[in-house]
Amino acid sequence: MNNFKKIGMTALAASLVSTSVFAGEMTVAGSAKMNFENYSGTAKSSTKSFSMGNQLTFSGSGELDNGLTVALSFVLDQGDDETDVSGSTAPFDSHSVSISSDALGTLKFHGEGGDSAQNAVGDTAAGNIWDNFDKRVTSAATLSESGAGDNIIHYTLPTLVDGVALAASYTPTGANDESSSAYSLVYTGIDGLTASYGHGSNDGQSVGAGGTTANADTTSMKLSYVYGSVTLAYSDHEHDSNTDTSDQDAKSMKISYAITDDVSVSYATDEIDSNASATNVDAEYTKIVGSYTSGGMTVSANYQEAENMAFSTATSEDEEYVGLSLSFAF
Repeated sequence: MNNFKKIGMTALAASLVSTSVFAGEMTVAGSAKMNFENYSGTAKSSTKSFSMGNQLTFSGSGELDNGLTVALSFVLDQGDDETDVSGSTAPFDSHSVSISSDALGTLKFHGEGGDSAQNAVGDTAAGNIWDNFDKRVTSAATLSESGAGDNIIHYTLPTLVDGVALAASYTPTGANDESSSAYSLVYTGIDGLTASYGHGSNDGQSVGAGGTTANADTTSMKLSYVYGSVTLAYSDHEHDSNTDTSDQDAKSMKISYAITDDVSVSYATDEIDSNASATNVDAEYTKIVGSYTSGGMTVSANYQEAENMAFSTATSEDEEYVGLSLSFAF
């Protein structure tokens, strides 16, 4: 009798899967891109490499009979930070499902790769230059943030006031710690101006070699203003923990200038101050970018410089980076 039940349930599951396949369509988006990169410094001298764009995004959405819109996104990315069962680099990256309506807003569940509401507005004005160097030396600077990651719920409120966007997120924890939560506000009510504020907790933060748990709060503020061909941006990021050595402050700025419709240049800096180092030396990053677009083709070159990556003046913590990319839109 149990075998008949198993067969029946298997048939039912198969029919449900088949129905979901035919209920909607998925589209695939990717990019044709070639890259050249070179790091130079005493830590890892002359690290040159070629690469190409290898990310595909599968997405689809549809409206239900009750007026709700359901959307699914799934990213394939070879070399992502996840691993498959064989232990090699896996192709699977961020994936999420969302339910939305004009009246209810948008509820999104991130199965992997989700940001908290604070993280979503927490990138520095320069675009996180530090992220390009955080694996170059041991204990390199990284930006501490509120709790996020896999299986996080993100809610964007419906439009209540023109030019104001409100969002909140919740990250449950499996340990005996409080779950993390965050919220953000983005204002675009003045032409050319974007102002964002985000605040969130990280109540399961692990610090130190022993993995000691520390509760922390993160606040991000950012302003950007477009005036003609010039864009100015500034951000301030503070991470406060009940463990003093985990406190952090990051300031960043960026100026961009569109010389013509096809040619643009930008200059940006990141500066991270951390209590983790007794030397009290800031990690400093600089980035210069130039790009040219013509007929769907974009050529971009950038130079980046890092100093004191692990918050000391050792020469091994200074490095330079040169990147060149060629991308095509078709």
